Amino acid sequence: MSDHTPEQPGEAREEGLDPGRIPRHVAIIMDGNGRWAQARGLPRVVGHRAGSDSVRAVIEGCNELGVAYLTLYTFSAENWRRPRLEVEALMALIEENMRREVEELHQKGVRVQAIGRLHELPQSLQDELARTQAFTRENKKLVLTLAINYGGRAEIVDAAARLAEQAARGALRPEDLDEEAFARSLYTAEMPDPDLLIRTAGEMRVSNYLLWQIAYAEIWVTPVFWPEFRREHLVEAIREYQRRTRKFGGVAPTTP
Repeated sequence: MSDHTPEQPGEAREEGLDPGRIPRHVAIIMDGNGRWAQARGLPRVVGHRAGSDSVRAVIEGCNELGVAYLTLYTFSAENWRRPRLEVEALMALIEENMRREVEELHQKGVRVQAIGRLHELPQSLQDELARTQAFTRENKKLVLTLAINYGGRAEIVDAAARLAEQAARGALRPEDLDEEAFARSLYTAEMPDPDLLIRTAGEMRVSNYLLWQIAYAEIWVTPVFWPEFRREHLVEAIREYQRRTRKFGGVAPTTP
């Protein structure tokens, strides 16, 4: 796991948050772009483009509040089923946003990485991802992970395949396979599990997102569509997170 440590948050207290209880890793299911656009009589792709402003606001908010890892569900493995023109527009938008934002992200100490079956993406997007990751690799303030062509079940299958290959060549004994060994074969091996999972647009499901990793994440759902999600909503989610008692399958601590 990475030894990444964020700078001491300077703005958390001003927002009424406990700086010592900021979630280390926030994961977000960015939902509602299409519905936001359709409610306004606009093409769905306009909603995806409007959602880019929310991405920028959340990255800035996490960076300023002291979140160390932010993972965004950018394009799911199931999204290929959408109309071809919408998929092509999404691919182009992801590539365009990276190219436009990479310098500012670098200046703010953000390291960008991507997880998923990246080899199935358009070559130009693969190339842009590689450039962005290389350019920001040494940054340490915030790790921004884009889940692109990502599916939780596919990730688990890929991890199992890697472990099976190790076993076949004698590098792994069945008795050595435990949860830690399995987690080291996941796309997220260098990251802590999410502490807080945010889903926008009111849907009460996890949509095949980080299925292994969110086993004990606190979940916060808002009816706000993603294009309208801003820093104040992120603060609201973290405030609710700080109200909860995380038990990890045990019992709540008692007050003496």
